[in-house]
Amino acid sequence: MKLLLCCESYYPARGGVQEVMRQIAEQMVAAGHDVSVAARKQADRSSTIHNGVRIHEFDVTGNLVNGLRGEVERYQKFITSFDGDAILIKAAQQWSFDALWPVLDHVKARKVFVPCGFSCYYEPDYADYFAQLPAVLRKFDHLIFYAERYRDIDFAKTHGISKFSIVPNGASEIDFARAPDGRLRAKLGIPPDELLFLTVGTPVNAKGHKEVGEAFAEMDLRGRNATLILNGAWPKPHLGPAVGAWLLFLPTWLQNLVHKARVIARLLLRPNTVKKGFVYFYREGWSGVWNRLFPKTPTLSTPATVAGVPRPRLKIPDTADADTVIQENCGRKRILCVDMPREDVISAFLEADLFVFASRVEYSPLVLFEAAAAGTPFLTVPVGNSKEIVRWTGGGWICPADVDERGYTKVSPSLLAREMEKAVRSPEYLRQLGEAGRRAWLDRFNWGKIAQSYERILRGETVLSSMQHVPEDEATSR
Repeated sequence: MKLLLCCESYYPARGGVQEVMRQIAEQMVAAGHDVSVAARKQADRSSTIHNGVRIHEFDVTGNLVNGLRGEVERYQKFITSFDGDAILIKAAQQWSFDALWPVLDHVKARKVFVPCGFSCYYEPDYADYFAQLPAVLRKFDHLIFYAERYRDIDFAKTHGISKFSIVPNGASEIDFARAPDGRLRAKLGIPPDELLFLTVGTPVNAKGHKEVGEAFAEMDLRGRNATLILNGAWPKPHLGPAVGAWLLFLPTWLQNLVHKARVIARLLLRPNTVKKGFVYFYREGWSGVWNRLFPKTPTLSTPATVAGVPRPRLKIPDTADADTVIQENCGRKRILCVDMPREDVISAFLEADLFVFASRVEYSPLVLFEAAAAGTPFLTVPVGNSKEIVRWTGGGWICPADVDERGYTKVSPSLLAREMEKAVRSPEYLRQLGEAGRRAWLDRFNWGKIAQSYERILRGETVLSSMQHVPEDEATSR
């Protein structure tokens, strides 16, 4: 088959969407298909061919709600003139899908779409977008969902859309085929007998790094030493191209002053300034604005005691130097705020004792499948379809958390700390979870198996959900 995959960004960009599309594209190439990808142009992309996949670049940003900008017409002409067998588009609410709404009727190839969760479904600004979406979805030949129950698949069912399949996410056989070798622990100075907790995600302010850090600082280690790795793209103060590279040679205090001026300018000069300004202040409060202007270095501090017991808290900044290890001591605990290369992230999954996930918004978190593939037990808040992933893999358990009216998850660090303490109290229980997750990954959740379902769907065959379950009450109360 001649296939075209469309997504907001692609390798070397990092993230869940990029990894899923890369895996599908490269698996299709390995199966003998002609595969291209349409994605955003990137300055750090050194070649437009990667592992047999041709990459077509487009300078486009935005979506229908915030506005589409750049080579929109060129992208539309490229898609409508594609003479292949099938097009696979991943994710709503971004340009590679939204820009095609006016021209979908002119696309000649089979059209398959992965909605990817509808993260903005409860946002008032997107009400009109989702009111128009059912008619758009009916123009596709097939939809692919990652979850059996979530806002996107429920939305489709509500509007009578029945041409869909449920295909889960997974983890790479190449990445996770090897055994842990202790290399990362040695690199970071973590002894083999020290507890290692891990969380991974970008952006750090949406993936629960702060909550995991606070819980780690509070948890009772029963006299053991422990390290927490908070991995993500820790943002630097962004000066932007308009400022000029020469500013990088100015004193740090002057660079920071320019950064503060840019933050204020964005608030005052953005479109619909008054409306969005009020919304921003309403959501973030004065403290949110203040913290963006005066970001703090991560520290472990001990504020006022509660019932006579000190409750240390981790303060995560809005900006920090990426690729810098920031170490702070809190008794026997150490926290590393890092942005590791992919090879080290995989090693961290393999060598960790527990993967902890407290993200605020997700669809089907790839990192949970990666923890299962590594044979590492995971603790997750009920975000996205994480409850289903717990049932499917048997590799972890759920920490209860609240969900607000906009669909964002927020966990209590104290409650998360109590759940994390199970890693200290019940090593045998963790071993059983890790083994179960690894078996499930080998059986069903590796990209070789998953790509076969995509291949059949792109050919025009029907693929139903083949997920196997353990009882939900057992999975969520472990």
